[in-house]
Amino acid sequence: MSVVIWHNPRCTKSRETLKYLEDHGHKPEVREYLVDVPSVAELKTVLEQLGFSSAREWIRTNEVDYKTLNLKGEDKDDKLLEAMAAHPKLIERPVVIANGKAALGRPPENVLGIL
Repeated sequence: MSVVIWHNPRCTKSRETLKYLEDHGHKPEVREYLVDVPSVAELKTVLEQLGFSSAREWIRTNEVDYKTLNLKGEDKDDKLLEAMAAHPKLIERPVVIANGKAALGRPPENVLGIL
């Protein structure tokens, strides 16, 4: 089984989720999404895999970029996903992808349902 984690090594929750995966016998492919930025198409696919009804559920509203880009009133997924691809700090992390599904590792135990 292939397991991928969109990881930010500076994020405590991301480090905890990576350790959780490893402690449970998984050796995930680690994608540092701030360096290897996902495309809008990838974000759209993962949004569906997460089961979210809107990109708004997956965007970090406390980031400076969110305020600078004036995204508070934006309700179009395409615009939010474009902003997330252009400013990957806006992507809520960590994201774990396995078995055609995705889960946020907040808390790390959330990923068990897709493994």
